Amino acid sequence: MSNTYKDLQNSHPCFGGRKNNAGRIHLPVSPGCNIACRFCDRAISDTENRPGVTSKVITPDEGVEALEKALAICPEITVAGIAGPGDTLASDYALETFRRIRERFPHIIKCMSTNGLLLYERADEVIEVGIDSLTVTVNAVDPDIEARLNKYIVYHGRKYDGAEGAKILIENQLKGIEKAAAAGITVKVNTVLVPEINGAHIEEIAKTVSEIGAKIYNIIPLIPQYELADCKPPTCAQIDVARTRASKYIDVFRHCQHCRADAVGVPGQSEYGDQIYQRRISGKETFSHG
Repeated sequence: MSNTYKDLQNSHPCFGGRKNNAGRIHLPVSPGCNIACRFCDRAISDTENRPGVTSKVITPDEGVEALEKALAICPEITVAGIAGPGDTLASDYALETFRRIRERFPHIIKCMSTNGLLLYERADEVIEVGIDSLTVTVNAVDPDIEARLNKYIVYHGRKYDGAEGAKILIENQLKGIEKAAAAGITVKVNTVLVPEINGAHIEEIAKTVSEIGAKIYNIIPLIPQYELADCKPPTCAQIDVARTRASKYIDVFRHCQHCRADAVGVPGQSEYGDQIYQRRISGKETFSHG
């Protein structure tokens, strides 16, 4: 049985468990992605501190070993998360890692992030491995807005550009969220806030995902890079307005720290990624979106 939303509020740092000094480890086992977000620049780097960055990609076996080492160093860790650097459902590595974690460390909360393109068709696998917390990045529920944020998708071997791809992505995200939530998985939705593109759309996203079972909503300020490098990041006031509008429909998380894909420790208190992953690569490489 998955942990309930109330359980996660006490034990998961992304649901309020930070007050209990709850820690997490991110396992960077997912190399490739199947959508092309215009703001995403996944990288191999020891120095950049943002989502989509890791010092290396590891195997499922190495992921279990990393968790074992991390628990020895930081017993406060309650959560094993997989958030990249690519999409967790674009390959089998994340689900295989979670299966092994379930066998070795049944008490650990299993947390997965996905863009949701394959969530509906792989939902039964997500449910079977016992995912407790599922984060889906939904940047729009209008294909025309989504197309300004996502250039294309690769779906079952075919590339779909612009609004055509956006429509498929949104439909699969929403059907996947509904199916996962109905199975008892706590669903968190992330939205990257780009004021000039989806700033006026936040309320509609929050209302839509709440109605299909999402429990908590996280608004992430844009880091201007890649094709949206010239866009301005939201101001604190713009973020606050977006959160206030969203909170009419759904609980809003307010303490996201833009964690790396290989973060380890208690957010804001400790970081053991250097020790666990032996970071030593200083160059940068962008993953293929295919």
